[in-house]
Amino acid sequence: MSDEIKTVPEEGGTESQNFIHQFIQEDTAPGGRFAGMQVHTRFPPEPNGYLHIGHCKALIIDFGSAEKFGGICNLRMDDTNPAKEDTEFVDAIMEDIRWLGFDWGDRFFYGSDYFEKTYELAVGLIRKGLAYVCELTPEQFREYRGDVGTPARSPWRDRPVEESLDLFERMKNGEFPEGKYTLRAKIDLASGNFNMRDPVLYRIRYIEHHRQGTKWCIFPMYDFAHPIQDALEGITHSLCSLEYEDHRPLYDWVIDHTDVPCKPRQIEFARLGINYTVMSKRKLRALVEGGYVSGWDDPRMPTLCGLRRRGYTPAAIRNF
Repeated sequence: MSDEIKTVPEEGGTESQNFIHQFIQEDTAPGGRFAGMQVHTRFPPEPNGYLHIGHCKALIIDFGSAEKFGGICNLRMDDTNPAKEDTEFVDAIMEDIRWLGFDWGDRFFYGSDYFEKTYELAVGLIRKGLAYVCELTPEQFREYRGDVGTPARSPWRDRPVEESLDLFERMKNGEFPEGKYTLRAKIDLASGNFNMRDPVLYRIRYIEHHRQGTKWCIFPMYDFAHPIQDALEGITHSLCSLEYEDHRPLYDWVIDHTDVPCKPRQIEFARLGINYTVMSKRKLRALVEGGYVSGWDDPRMPTLCGLRRRGYTPAAIRNF
């Protein structure tokens, strides 16, 4: 695992803190934002493939940080995008985490558990004038996106609240085709951070969900659903990889402007990279589905089940 997050003994035998643990210690100290509270993290894998060694770094940080501070860690399946999710992957993820020696107790959740509440909070944003239904086509969306010196545009930004409320409900009821409408946050079309340029919160998708069936035809985007899920579960520290650093202002915006019970802190860390090793779940899935390997547990695969079959022990992987 990267030296960036390792806990390394200092001279004299004392243990130095990595930056994540330093932040957590500061937050839980007297006067800190979570003073007197139990550290509460979460590991939120998407159940569309088996865990590989890169996911292992994240789950060890999530479960290990909670363990170090006497806290708890939730396991939450991020199934808000139903395109390629399957219960086979859910079972495999649980088996791998248990094999590594971690346990989530009774705190096993699905992102789809929160669809009703997430929808209610989206309606609340519309009522506050902080979200609107937009009908730009994907092509227009790219055209109106702007650039560093040019603000984005949407002719639907000032759509009346009641009209957006009506359209959003009708989106939920399946009255419109895919791509006809999106729900967008009303933030800042001129922001230098493009994630804040009125990002899409909901889109229309007619696809069967592995748990919800066809109940829903609108699905929340990850940047909207994830902070809400964290807050509803009482997460104190949302630990995620570095590509979400530029998304943190949106994470905080969602937390600050929806009626959720707490305000988690997002902290980012570098992803694990190994030379000459495929670290893309999409590409690993292509190898499996294309018959190039015998399965997700093929010993040539960098998946946890593949490494297990190759003879690696849980201790060896946790100390990597």
